[in-house]
Amino acid sequence: MDWELVFTIREALKRPLFADARVVGGSSGLDRAIRWVHVLESSSIESLIHGQEMILTTGIGMSADLPASLEFLEYLIQKNAACLCIELGTYMSAVPEELVSLANRHDFPLIVFNRTVRFVDITLDLHSLIINRHHRMLGELESISREFHRLTLTSQGTVKVLQLLSRSTRTQVLYMQLQGKPQFFPALPPEEQEPLLRFFSAFYEEMEGIHQPDAAPSFREFGGKTVVLKPVGALDQTWAYILMVCPHKPQEFDCLLLDSASLSIAQELLRTRYMEERKLFSENLWVDELINGRIDDENRLKSLIGPDFGVVNELAYRVCLIEIENPRNVKWNSSENEWESITFHLSLVLRSIFEKYSLRPLITLKNNRLTVIALDIQSKLPGRTRLQQALETLQNIRSDEKLKDLQLVIGVGKSHTKLKNAPSGYQEAVQALSLYPCHQKPTLFYEELGVFQLLLSLNDGKTLQNFIRTYLGPLIDHDQQKGSELLLTLRVYLDHDGSKQIAARKLFIVRQSLYYRLDKITELLGEDFMSPENRISIQVALRAYQFLYPEKLTLPSSRSVPL
Repeated sequence: MDWELVFTIREALKRPLFADARVVGGSSGLDRAIRWVHVLESSSIESLIHGQEMILTTGIGMSADLPASLEFLEYLIQKNAACLCIELGTYMSAVPEELVSLANRHDFPLIVFNRTVRFVDITLDLHSLIINRHHRMLGELESISREFHRLTLTSQGTVKVLQLLSRSTRTQVLYMQLQGKPQFFPALPPEEQEPLLRFFSAFYEEMEGIHQPDAAPSFREFGGKTVVLKPVGALDQTWAYILMVCPHKPQEFDCLLLDSASLSIAQELLRTRYMEERKLFSENLWVDELINGRIDDENRLKSLIGPDFGVVNELAYRVCLIEIENPRNVKWNSSENEWESITFHLSLVLRSIFEKYSLRPLITLKNNRLTVIALDIQSKLPGRTRLQQALETLQNIRSDEKLKDLQLVIGVGKSHTKLKNAPSGYQEAVQALSLYPCHQKPTLFYEELGVFQLLLSLNDGKTLQNFIRTYLGPLIDHDQQKGSELLLTLRVYLDHDGSKQIAARKLFIVRQSLYYRLDKITELLGEDFMSPENRISIQVALRAYQFLYPEKLTLPSSRSVPL
């Protein structure tokens, strides 16, 4: 960085208007930056100071008594003013020693003019310099930002961007990829790398899951220096961090350059991921053959997966089937290219999210369904917990323009090992997805299906129908003839262990209406319908009916339902 871009008190003292000025306290703070100049004659300044201002005064507001003067100076120090300039004369003939001591303790420059000066001339002179410096800063920032962008289009663009960032800010830069080796610019010997890496590890554990790629830089103290940390990423995912170790207090210029470098690197990483995803997308066409049982030769699997087949084949995995739906009120461009772009973008986001949760996805697409074999690379948390977190993150992406209108319904199979068992996992995911109308859960694991696992195998067109008629026939006929809701009432009543209070609340009916319905059910099914054997059979029959006709056992959503 060109240090002349920051206008300091030391430079201001070299201006002709400060020829007779004298520093009487806080001389160690002369390198403090000046952002603006204020003339203040009142002690009521609560809303007037924003930080880094040079304060000019004749002392009229400080001449009353010493405690008021000390309070005024302490407030300026607290608000991070740059310095205080006092014109000695009518209102203050000398600066009390107590003020000088306070200024020295805080390295807060205290400057006096021994003769009358025109404050308006000082403000005009310094403001013109400050504005010119700011314009120069913006110009240099734009020039370096353009260079960042140009460098990302060359070989090893990220390395070149970080080297330029280090030179421009005159700082030590550490680039930490979440999956990769740390890089130092300029290079550091191993003994100096270790403390910085430990510092980052502590920071990452503290901030894990909090930092988004568009978050503002964080500031931390490290070995008497200030470290500025900026996440790098896109698609709501953080892929790396840039750490800038500043021997000086970071200036606006430093932080703006760090933001620009972070954005340029994120764009390069995103381009690289797009290219990798397109390659993987075409290579993973064999995944469709695998899940449909058309690959049973282990040698062919080895050739498709590559040298790490032995490791991959022993990993636990689950098959996820993701159905992509679009809300009826959202209009998409119906062209094939638009659909391909959306599904490809979804697979890119999915891969990024899964990798964050230590899952390696093998992805294939058919029509509006993505099939994912989620290989568990293993971590501290159980595999199912991490997969559930990854799928919830995918479901809740709303900041991405391409995906915010998508509705995803997901079925997940049981945990398996050995890729030859993938067809079984796929069928389990298909079955879980098929029960979305019954459960109304956007993500359903096969283990959560309960009795529906059994009902799925019995759905041959007759078995379930006969079973349903045996135990629920009178209620079905009554509902069809009278337009009543006895089946739904019985389901809700049994699902809540016979609690009349909860059942009435869930059905949005008064208790008396529920009593009438239960009496009618007893009349139709018999007094013993709540005996253990009958109750189990009736509940299974209700689940079977819900499986075959999910829309007929849907709970009401408001009190507008007739009683």
